[in-house]
Formats: sequence, structure tokens, C-alpha cells
Amino acid sequence: MKKLSLVIALFICLVVVSPKVNATGLRTDFDEFQITTVDLNLGKNVQKIWTLSYSGDELPVTVVKRKTLEGTEYVVHSNHFEVSYAMCATGFGTKEVRNSWSNVPKRITNAVLNKDEMKRQQIITPNKVDDETALGLIACFLPDLINDGYTHLLN
Repeated sequence: MKKLSLVIALFICLVVVSPKVNATGLRTDFDEFQITTVDLNLGKNVQKIWTLSYSGDELPVTVVKRKTLEGTEYVVHSNHFEVSYAMCATGFGTKEVRNSWSNVPKRITNAVLNKDEMKRQQIITPNKVDDETALGLIACFLPDLINDGYTHLLN
């Protein structure tokens, strides 16, 4: 009888805890993504714009390709964070968004993005990449930049 009570108690705990684990934003839903080209002309420094979505339920993030003196930057904009993926002499990787390109307050972006992961992704590849490869790398590595409590912003 004690074993049966223990099994029932464990089952009830499992049922109660499961929705809470799902609400923390486990990273299993980021295997599939969709990239769509946006046809807008926004100036001489903006070359292309795409939307990146992991789920149809949430607003997608916007990726803006900008030409700079150092190379090319793919700036990822969301309502809650911004990050730049730069293609420069050292390779392709993350960096902070320039203040003139930023719309989200830095304190909010800093809360959402993981600083340690930003450092790890400073050089994702030392090779030059084309737009298709850059967007694929961004789509794959972006979920790792988001702190666990904020992964719901992507799905």
C-alpha cells in the first residue's frame, strides 16, 4: 500500500510540475524556422530585410542587413532585444548593436540576452559567409543567446 501511495504521489507531482517546466521555455522548439524576405527600401546603408520566425504564434524578429566600413552587419530587432551579427575581418559573430540603430533600451536587451553566450558567439566562423549562410547561422544560434526566462519571446 505504501508503494502505491508513493507512486500516486510521484505521478501527481509529475503532472503538477510538467506545465511549469514547459513555461520556462525549453529549447526544443527552435529546430524549425522560417525566413521571409521583406521588400522595403529604407536607405543607402540598409541592403536587405528579412523576418525570422520560429512559430506562427509570436511576432517574428526582423533581420536588417547593413553595410558598414568594417564589413556587413545583420542586426536582429525584436520588441524586447536587439543584437548584431557582424561579418568583418575576424569572421562572423555577435556584437552589440550601435546606439544609432537601437530602438530597445539597453537595460531590457541586457536582461534578455545572455552575456556569456554573447562572448562565446563573438566568432561563430572565421570564414566569410553569404546572406543565406548568415541567416541560417543567426536562426540556429539566436535561441542560445536568449536567457532561459525569455525564450518564450521566440516561440
